[in-house]
Amino acid sequence: MRRIWAGAALAAALLCAVFVGLSRRGGVTIRIGVYSGSYWQTPNGDCYQILDNAIRRFESTHERVKVEYVSGITTDSYSEWLSEQILSGTEPDLYFVLPEDFNLLVTCGALAKLDAFMDADAAFDASLYYEPSLRSGTFEGGQYALPHESVPTIMFVNKTLLERNGIPMPRNDWTWNDFYDICRRVTNVEARQFGAYDYTWLHALYSNGTSLFSEDGTACYLSDEKIRSAIQFVKSLRDLNGGYQVTARDFDLGNVAFRPFLFSEYRAYQPYPWRVKKYSGFQWDGISMPAGPHGDNVSELHTMLLGISARTRHEALAWKLCKLLSLDEEVQRELYADSSGISPLRAVQADAPDSDRLGLEAIDKIMSTAVSAPRFDGYEQALMMAENAVADEMALDITRGDGLTAAQREINVFLGKS
Repeated sequence: MRRIWAGAALAAALLCAVFVGLSRRGGVTIRIGVYSGSYWQTPNGDCYQILDNAIRRFESTHERVKVEYVSGITTDSYSEWLSEQILSGTEPDLYFVLPEDFNLLVTCGALAKLDAFMDADAAFDASLYYEPSLRSGTFEGGQYALPHESVPTIMFVNKTLLERNGIPMPRNDWTWNDFYDICRRVTNVEARQFGAYDYTWLHALYSNGTSLFSEDGTACYLSDEKIRSAIQFVKSLRDLNGGYQVTARDFDLGNVAFRPFLFSEYRAYQPYPWRVKKYSGFQWDGISMPAGPHGDNVSELHTMLLGISARTRHEALAWKLCKLLSLDEEVQRELYADSSGISPLRAVQADAPDSDRLGLEAIDKIMSTAVSAPRFDGYEQALMMAENAVADEMALDITRGDGLTAAQREINVFLGKS
């Protein structure tokens, strides 16, 4: 009897396989690489619901096309999983690209260049994006990914601490002078009360109308006067602390006035009930970053990207699906409602409920003027060299800049060889 049942089961399996093969004859399967949860480490709803809805729409308009993905891959393990897929030649046709992985994926040839698709597609309109979001997917002048979700840096403000010191909330057009003056007024080292935590020379650099590297990554401007000014400003803020190293715990306890944060943190924890779960010991809000004397209220932008495998056999379909997830307003409105980021589409953000106290006008300016980390081969190494030089320079009693000039020459030699 066991042999009869086993034979019947085998026959049924074979018939099923034949039926599936016949029903899918001529069909195509598109695979997407996706992670679970929020990359921004903030609460969100069903992480696959938006993708599932988009897939149903795509399959309904593309007969004999099936879209699949592997679920359960956490953000912490996603990069390793994707690397293993690429090394084995089994990577998805289309996949999400974490901001920190983009440069490496381009330089190793894993991502297809999208410029030809964009130029040939009459329905593709680059002007619909916030320009900084779209630029996040460029590398040395070429477009290798489309934006899916963006998050700029903003300044968290401890309103309780400011009110205790009789200081009004700064406006979104505030300056370095305003920032320094408030930090000076609230700092009381003996009482363990401080002006700012985690505000770096890179934050200051972005808002002072300059860049550390050229667009093509062939030159470093570390000794530029605007960059020296940014470094000196951050040093002056730290000098207010009398040698004390301000920590994240100091901020969490409500003893620090300012701290740069991602906008996703603001969106996630500003409304009730999540507000009471974090930073509940003091009243807080968010504003734009302070403007330097040569710049504006500019901050760094982080963008989750979508890229197409350079080895996909279904380029046209992968492009259409990529465009749906990135450029379709219905998909993007659903994403904005369920996540903590900002849509890269101007129209979606313009129609968003004005529930964020920053205000839509301020958010629109932040998104329009934000800057992304440069995209060129050797960027991470060059940045590390610059950070080491700045750390040495800030350790001096007086910022002379001699070390910055020497470091700039060394970095430029490295960039010429990378």
